[in-house]
Amino acid sequence: MYQFGERLVADNHFNDHLVHEVPVQIYEGEKHKDIGFVQAYTRLFVRVNDVLYNRTTCIFVSRPGY
Repeated sequence: MYQFGERLVADNHFNDHLVHEVPVQIYEGEKHKDIGFVQAYTRLFVRVNDVLYNRTTCIFVSRPGY
């Protein structure tokens, strides 16, 4: 599926992580913000741990096996 640390950018990336319950890690620039499971996503936001993260300002990476 996805490699540990692979960046998520497309809707299908977020959908795969939502459906298969694969954790994602979120960064704002170089700063770690959160890690958890995708609860929902739109074109602009991803909800993780009941927090909305902006897809244009945050970096999302796959963390399978975390």
